[in-house]
Amino acid sequence: MDEKKLVEVENLKKYFPVKGNLFKKQYVQAVESVSLCIYKGETLGLVGESGCGKTSLGRTIIRLYEPTSGKIVYDGNPIYDSEKNISVNMLPYRRKMQIIFQDPSASLDPRMTVGEIVGEALDIHNLCANKAERRDRINHLLDEVGLNTEHANRFPHEFSGGQQQRVGIARALAVEPEFIVCDEPISALDVSIQSQVVNMLEDLQKEMGLTYLFIAHDISVVRHISDRIGVMYLGCLVELAESYEVCSNPLHPYTQTLLSAVPLPDPRKNKTRQRILLEGDIPSPMNPPTGCRFHTRCPYATEQCAIVAPTLEDRGNGHMVACWNK
Repeated sequence: MDEKKLVEVENLKKYFPVKGNLFKKQYVQAVESVSLCIYKGETLGLVGESGCGKTSLGRTIIRLYEPTSGKIVYDGNPIYDSEKNISVNMLPYRRKMQIIFQDPSASLDPRMTVGEIVGEALDIHNLCANKAERRDRINHLLDEVGLNTEHANRFPHEFSGGQQQRVGIARALAVEPEFIVCDEPISALDVSIQSQVVNMLEDLQKEMGLTYLFIAHDISVVRHISDRIGVMYLGCLVELAESYEVCSNPLHPYTQTLLSAVPLPDPRKNKTRQRILLEGDIPSPMNPPTGCRFHTRCPYATEQCAIVAPTLEDRGNGHMVACWNK
């Protein structure tokens, strides 16, 4: 991992408008004031329960979703800044920033062959001089992800879920990107296939010098593949540190709850371990609670937590936590 910052995000917000009444507009606050950086060559894992804003954050960073406000810097160049009214043309950056979607069957056009799907980006960016070069490049990409050249003439429905995800990875690699958002790339796959895809992503990262934002529900998988882990709750980043530090010394109550739900390989230890059970439901992102968004379910909440939202603070060794509980 390099010490150079490839992606920087500052106070990033993404609100989705919803139908409200005539007098007041309503918004789903999917991402709320998130600040982080991703170093060149590293894998930053992002975990949290469903609906916490992980996918929205990933898509907003690469501007598949247009940000509501905040700042995004890629390789030292601002690509979005609401304060300075900067919003650059993203076409040149599409070669550098790609995404692997969560549902491979939904992200692949059923009317196109695999060769057409993988080769589409080559055509858009004019990366091949002739048809022979295009064909060779498509075959090479399929080989890189563990598929055969004969698969180029097949349609997505003729593949298994794991093979479809490999096609999605080949499509993301077609333009030789530097940064890839892996949006839960293994959640739709069988457990036996998940490890193959994770190992393949690690091999591709070493071979091509890729940088990942790896989004997943399973914190044990994220712990295996990530250099650092960020934890999100209701649109906010509540903890960020090195992978080992987060898993061995979780400081935020929500992170502690997530880790307590991870099964242990030893059935006897797993049976006797103490799990943390949260009370109440997740608040609506349309009307989030004031102060710390976790205070309505936190066993350590105080009056201050309900009034003032904590900011990420370094508790030592780069362990960033947004919590009033010292």
